Amino acid sequence: MLLTFTAIAFSVVTSVASASVERPVNTDSLMGTGVSRALATTRAAQIRDVRYALAFDLTEGDSSRGTVTARFRTTRTGDVILDFRGQRLGAVEVNGRPLSRVEYNGAHLRLPAEAVVVGDNVVTISFVAKIAAAGASIIRYRDATDGAEYIYTLLVPADANQLFPCFDQPDLKAKVALRLVAPNAWRVVANGPARSTRTTETGTEHEFAETEPISTYLIAFAAGPWATVTSASSKRPITMYVRQSRATEAEADSIILANDVAAQWLERYFARPYPFAKLDVVLAPAFPFGGMEHPGAIFYSEDRFIFRERPTLPQRLGRTSTIYHEVAHQWFGDLVTMRWFDDLWLKEGFATYMAAKMQSSLDTASGAWKSFYLRNKPVAYAVDATSGTTPVWQSLGNLDQAKSNYGAIVYNKAPSILKQLDYLVGPDAFQRGVRRFLTTHAYANATWRDLLTAIGAESGRSLDAWGRQYILRPGMPIIEQELRSGPNGTTRVVLRQRPAQGLSGEGAWPIRTSVVVGLSGGKLVRLPVTIDGDSAVLRLPPDAAKPAFVYANADDYAYGLVLPDARTVAWLEEHIGSVQDSFLRAMLWGSLWDLVREARLDPARYAALALRELPRESDEQILSGVLARVGRAVVAYLPPARRDSVLPSVEAALRSGASDASRPYGIRKPYLDTYIRVAGTPAALSHLDALLDSAEVAGAPLRAPTRWAIVNALIERRAPTGERRLAAEARADSGSEGKRRAFVAGAARPDADVKREYFQRYFADEALNEDWVTASLDGFNSVRQTELTRPYLIPALDSLRWIQANRRIFFLGSWITSFLEGQTSAESLVAVDRFLTEHPELPRDLREKVLQAQDELTRTVRIRGTSQP
Repeated sequence: MLLTFTAIAFSVVTSVASASVERPVNTDSLMGTGVSRALATTRAAQIRDVRYALAFDLTEGDSSRGTVTARFRTTRTGDVILDFRGQRLGAVEVNGRPLSRVEYNGAHLRLPAEAVVVGDNVVTISFVAKIAAAGASIIRYRDATDGAEYIYTLLVPADANQLFPCFDQPDLKAKVALRLVAPNAWRVVANGPARSTRTTETGTEHEFAETEPISTYLIAFAAGPWATVTSASSKRPITMYVRQSRATEAEADSIILANDVAAQWLERYFARPYPFAKLDVVLAPAFPFGGMEHPGAIFYSEDRFIFRERPTLPQRLGRTSTIYHEVAHQWFGDLVTMRWFDDLWLKEGFATYMAAKMQSSLDTASGAWKSFYLRNKPVAYAVDATSGTTPVWQSLGNLDQAKSNYGAIVYNKAPSILKQLDYLVGPDAFQRGVRRFLTTHAYANATWRDLLTAIGAESGRSLDAWGRQYILRPGMPIIEQELRSGPNGTTRVVLRQRPAQGLSGEGAWPIRTSVVVGLSGGKLVRLPVTIDGDSAVLRLPPDAAKPAFVYANADDYAYGLVLPDARTVAWLEEHIGSVQDSFLRAMLWGSLWDLVREARLDPARYAALALRELPRESDEQILSGVLARVGRAVVAYLPPARRDSVLPSVEAALRSGASDASRPYGIRKPYLDTYIRVAGTPAALSHLDALLDSAEVAGAPLRAPTRWAIVNALIERRAPTGERRLAAEARADSGSEGKRRAFVAGAARPDADVKREYFQRYFADEALNEDWVTASLDGFNSVRQTELTRPYLIPALDSLRWIQANRRIFFLGSWITSFLEGQTSAESLVAVDRFLTEHPELPRDLREKVLQAQDELTRTVRIRGTSQP
């Protein structure tokens, strides 16, 4: 029988008099902080058939009183340990009997063996959970536009135990039934379908149907005075929840349709119906990442889904890709969940890869695989080339450290190697293997070995060696090209692979790829090649014996950074814009940028080439990506004297591109964005200031996001009008979004007192939303203000353990990256090295994160040192 609010009075939560709570010193490793692998393994062997009946009162402001009735079956005698680190623990009742003494240490509570029976058990616990703007399992957002308040849960990867006492590990899935009391005017959404409502003394009680088995980190609800839109044209009824103040801005029909289309496509591809009772979506304000795949209630970042100005093609494609990613999770992650967070890639990498396959199938003209390359490969390579890289499968001893596993290896490398695997075994065998995997482990858990076993069985080949090299081995191959001329006009392409970190001894990565040979007349010849050793030699056929260029990863099937040979580089510097294949052209631009990062190609030379060739570039994705690199090359990679010498010509070229009325908005806008980022001369800053008085810029109305970017630039670069413009923009844009943007702009002030105030607020201000902090970090750490921010470099690193314990999954990487990439000097690099030397006790996962971010600082220092006029 489901628990009701009246069945067990909430008054027991406000007092622990009914149960004496002990907080002993941790002498039992299973009761230590976090959720250890040892505890998870013990419970997985002991606990079966978990069900939670959860009740929360959301009417009391800064906290929520709750009760949980956990039903489970034990297979053997012994103590049972639950996880809880919420605000307060109340009464505990086991199998109908109150526990007079509860062993509880702030992380776990132990149910003594004598209170638990072998077989079915019922445990009822009252508790209090915190509601706050940041650092809590229930996030509160107050809308400055209309004063409305919204709350939503955020439990990934292991914060369910901050919300309620539970078995907080992914392989103890549970059926979950929710009852929520909320203010009468609020709407409430949760994983399961709404079942009933009734009026109580404090508000309205909403009851939701029990879910299918799901992992604890996927439990979710959201509540507030939402506006809702339900589509009648979709295959299944989908309701979108959005803030009242932003409802008219949201493209509800398009967002709902994309979710519905994705679910239908995946049902066909997986040959398995949508696995849950409903599919709703929530546009969550100040959401700290792009989306979260809760079954039945997907949360999306409102800021990334509602465009305040005309969106560019990359923005629109990015929103669609996020939707496809989160819907794919309903099968990969929710239906079948990784057994432990060491296999995080199994859900995240697969969701990203399936999103690309879906986009390629549903919109053949979208250039989905080009988008996949641009979004994933550069980011993956940038981390995988560092000394702090990790394997795709990341060893994890405690869920306390799970946040460190989130990053480019899981989100960007993993889908990239899946593309190589798909190419290796063939698309039919790959699809059959995926279907077998989902059928075998439906509503349960699996590991990467289970996946490779399924695909291997369908392809008729063992994938053990492939898994050792691509999943268990850290790092990546760098492939160097060499063109050799032989007798009788023959030409050979020599391909050598080496580990990016310079380490050897683990053998070569097995690579199946294709070499594209570009001929002077524009013809392209693709030649398959397998690299299963340190090198491979490909003899070009007679009709391709005189190549203009070669590139050893046609169509991006291989996972490896390709560095082009000197002949290819020379041709590209003169003719890259003439390559008609936009996918290949994107990759060739990427290879030139890789040479800049390897300090083999001068950054000013790259910028000059880009600004010369891009006026004939018609691909919005390529153009925006190359211009972003121009910004990094000029602002960070060039020493100040060289930067100042090239700045006027760079500014002029960018300004010209932004103002070219003959070109579409999607081409002009990236020029404008880069111009705002790069502008530094008095004339350019004066021009930026004048743009704020323009009704239209780059072919579209000048609206808030770009207006704020200009204000940020004026503030950051000490423009005389900066403070006046900031005040005026804050008055004109006074809603929630404007207040966030004003906070971000303030962090860019080149003022020592301001930097000190912001740094202190990052830790001390509990009302400061985490999304605001993340958005402000780049302005705080402007590369133009290194003298002001260098004093905070080591304190930022000293805070890593606090950050890991108190912030969400992506924040840790954003924090470290921003503080290190904001520095450009050898002195800062020495300081980071010294920090790592003086802190041998720094946990391995945090040390790896520092080393990953330090790599860009190391490259910046090296590039600046070799950059010559």
